[in-house]
Amino acid sequence: MQRWRTRFFTIWTGQALSLVGSSVAQFALVWWITLETGSATVLATATLVAMAPTIALTPFAGVIVDRFSRRRIMILADTFIAVVSLWLAYLFWSGAMQVWHVYVVMLARSVGGAFHGPAMSASTTLLVPREHYARVEGLNQIIGGALGVVGPPLGALLLSLLPLHGIMLLDFGTAAFAVAPLLWFAIPQPARSVSVDGGKSGFWTDFREGLRYVVAWRGLVALITLLVILNFLISPAFSLTPILVRMRFAGDAILLGWFNAALSLGVVLGGLILSAWGGFRKKIVTTLLAVIGLGAAMVMTSLTPVSIPLVAVGGFFLAGVTLAIGNGSLRATFRGVVDPAKQGRVGSLMRSLSTAMNPLGLGIAGPVADLMGVAFWFLLGGASLVGGALFGLVLPSLRNIEAEAAERADASASAIDAARDGPDEGSEQPRDA
Repeated sequence: MQRWRTRFFTIWTGQALSLVGSSVAQFALVWWITLETGSATVLATATLVAMAPTIALTPFAGVIVDRFSRRRIMILADTFIAVVSLWLAYLFWSGAMQVWHVYVVMLARSVGGAFHGPAMSASTTLLVPREHYARVEGLNQIIGGALGVVGPPLGALLLSLLPLHGIMLLDFGTAAFAVAPLLWFAIPQPARSVSVDGGKSGFWTDFREGLRYVVAWRGLVALITLLVILNFLISPAFSLTPILVRMRFAGDAILLGWFNAALSLGVVLGGLILSAWGGFRKKIVTTLLAVIGLGAAMVMTSLTPVSIPLVAVGGFFLAGVTLAIGNGSLRATFRGVVDPAKQGRVGSLMRSLSTAMNPLGLGIAGPVADLMGVAFWFLLGGASLVGGALFGLVLPSLRNIEAEAAERADASASAIDAARDGPDEGSEQPRDA
């Protein structure tokens, strides 16, 4: 059983190092856009272009992840993203870089991510024992928070030391850390369903099967709804932090830095807590209690007197801690209840819906904040999270989702145990017509 640690953490470390390179490259690219255009519209357009494949393509990418070797998909996706970085390095080196290239790069990297994200997530379920899901998700939260703290200053430092094409080459080089372990280690592949006559199920059959799997399970619908609501309320709030700092607290860039640093450090601490603790036995309870804490932190921020902004900074820190614990526990719940053979499809659907909430939430939160103030959105969002989580604690379909999963015919527990020690390419088994 201990050999899982070597395999998983070698792959995980390679992916983490690649993320550092991508974070620095992203910072450098955004700064170049800022210097070249000074246009918020260009930055916003680039962000929307990057979101588009995640929203539109990811549900279909999930079908491919469940149909084919997840290891090969990750290798191809990582390699594709690396080649895009190499092309970007050439453009900067040759002096041919134009603003429209940014849109192409953002789109291409997002396409690669639409396949890589679901493949890595679904693979983790079979690489890690069930009892360590929450701890591993805590580590993922640590990486996300640490990149928020270290990424910008590291990017600024490297910009002072290297030309832009050098930074893009660095991103290309760190991709090797992600790909190399995948060439060495096999990743268990769940058995693929086939029809009773022995034929392989088609793409659209698998797509519809994934949708039916979600719709027919009220607890899973409630879990996905919880994630969607979280993104709808939280993403706009933290995106509007500069307005909160400037208009409510009359703060400057230094105070904004304190807010951002507090949030990221809170995420790191929350990830450390979750990775060491692992959460309650019922991971969904850990999730809902953390959401209540997150809502309370947002309410605390909204009600902070304008004369003591450091209290609001503390609210951001608490929000980061609870966000990491809640998000990590939610993902651990997902891993523990969803059939491994369908996690590519279900996880992709969750990712697509949650990403779609970013522009939708901003489109609604912006006018509301202009009319009522950003603090009002924090208050509204925080109160909604507290109320929604309390409702979830008394909602049987959500509160008992883990117990229900154990009783289902395709419960993930037996499927994971059957697949974890299996070969890289999964075998096929008959399925009822």
